[in-house]
This record gives sequence, C-alpha cells and structure tokens, in this order.
Amino acid sequence: MFDYRNIQLQNITPTWLPGTIQAAMLRLDLLHSEVSGNKWFKLQCNIAAAKADGKDHIVTFGGAYSNHLAATAAACRLLGMRCTAVVRGEAAPMLSHTLALAKQQGMQLHFVTREVYKQKDSIDWKEVFQDAYFVPEGGHNAAGAEGCEEILSMHDVSGFTHIICAVGTGTTLAGLINSAEPPQQLKGYVVLKGAHYLSEEVKALLKYRSAPHWELVHEHHGGGYAKVTPALIECMNHFYNETKIPLDVVYTGKLVQGFKKEIESGIYPPGSRVLLIHSGGLQGNLSLKPGVLHY
Repeated sequence: MFDYRNIQLQNITPTWLPGTIQAAMLRLDLLHSEVSGNKWFKLQCNIAAAKADGKDHIVTFGGAYSNHLAATAAACRLLGMRCTAVVRGEAAPMLSHTLALAKQQGMQLHFVTREVYKQKDSIDWKEVFQDAYFVPEGGHNAAGAEGCEEILSMHDVSGFTHIICAVGTGTTLAGLINSAEPPQQLKGYVVLKGAHYLSEEVKALLKYRSAPHWELVHEHHGGGYAKVTPALIECMNHFYNETKIPLDVVYTGKLVQGFKKEIESGIYPPGSRVLLIHSGGLQGNLSLKPGVLHY
C-alpha cells in the first residue's frame, strides 16, 4: 500500500556529535503523511490477520492525542475498512486535533471514563463490538512486534553497532530486537516515568533466546509521558536547524535529547555507529502553540 522507497537512511552530524562517533536516522516518518513511522509497521500484520479472519472492522484503544488512533483511522480509510476507537476519558466539548482528524477519516469514537478504561483488559469487548478485530492500545501485541521486524530491512543497517528508538509500549523495540543481528546492541529510551514494567512487556514479545544485547533507559522521559519542557523544545529546534529533520515532542524529541545527553556523558565509546529510528508521530506537534517549533 505504501512505497517503502520513501524511507531514507539519513546521516546526521549535529555539532554535539564527536567525530569519533557516526550516526544516522532511519526516516520512517517519510513513509506516508498520515500513516507514518512505526505505526504502520505495528498495524500491518494486525490488519492482515483481520482480513484473513474475514473481518473488516478494526477496534482499537487510545487517548485523545494518540498517534496510534490517528494512524489507524487513516490506514483503515485507505484500505476501505471500518474502524472504532475506544477513547480514554469522557468526550470533551471540543475534540482534540487528533480525534477530530480521526473522525474526519471515518473512525467512530466510543468514549469511556478513565475508570472504565483502566479496566479495559477485563471487559469483554466482543459483546460490545461484535464481529470486529481488536488491536490493543499502541498496537502492542505479537502481530505488532512482528510487523516491526520489517523496519530494519528498509536499508542495509548491518554496519551499525547500536540501534536506538523511543519506547512507549515496547512493541517496536521488540520487533527490532527480533530482527537485529548480534553483536548489534539495542537501546530503548523510555518516554514514560517509572515504567519499569516495560522490561517484561518487551521480553514477552521476543522470539529468540539468543537475542542481541538490549536495554531500556529510564532517565530521559523529561518529567513523564507527553511532558514538554523548554529544554526539549530547544533541543528539537536546534536539531532541525542542523539536520532539517523534524521531531515530535512525545517520542523522537526525547530520543534525540537522551542520545545527546549520553553522547556528552561518554556512554557511547569511540568508533560507535548509531542508528536512530524516527518513529513518525509528527501530528502530535499540532498540540503545541504555533511558532514554538521552527518547522
């Protein structure tokens, strides 16, 4: 459905990167204007499973600013499938830009209270949405991880010593681990505060005992999920000025900010070749005031 040739492997040389270390960014954000980044890779096997099961209705879950909901709505519209979002929180007088866009794409919005949403895994949604295929929040399941195994095949990445990405559910990282080749090391920069449970979430999606070395880094969440600080905005603007690569405030901005801090602290040894995964999600920047970002 998409032209994978749009995905670029772009070398980056920001001023804070020493000459002893090389870095590049895999631009998954260029895949599609609406179904961008890792979102499509997490959806593709789920959608294939739905079709194989004879179902044309996707039901999924998320909050009012979910990149996953936006991407699911767009993908289903392009594929001619119906879709419904179970949205965390009661309907606001004015929809968020994300939900408004999803609704325009044809997604039905089913709002539930935060209390109900916390219990969503114990609710029999098949009784509510009969004959639907269910995709967990963020595409976090084995099919989502399987789809993400394709990411590293977009370009020859065999020469990289480290592969790093932002982590929300751990699905993308699991897919990368499953498809990487030792001795490559993988690192996930967690964007949620105190989410130490993610280690077990990732392990549950791994296929091989002899997986490459991987780790989660919890020090660069910037105050918690979707928390935006002046330092983050400054980092994103500076990175764009030097590379012309736009980042998002929830995931890739914190990935680059965390990577920069670790470069400055000497965590990456000389000779490292680091691949950063751009996971898209740029629509999330629409929640910011105009002019905050310089792109």
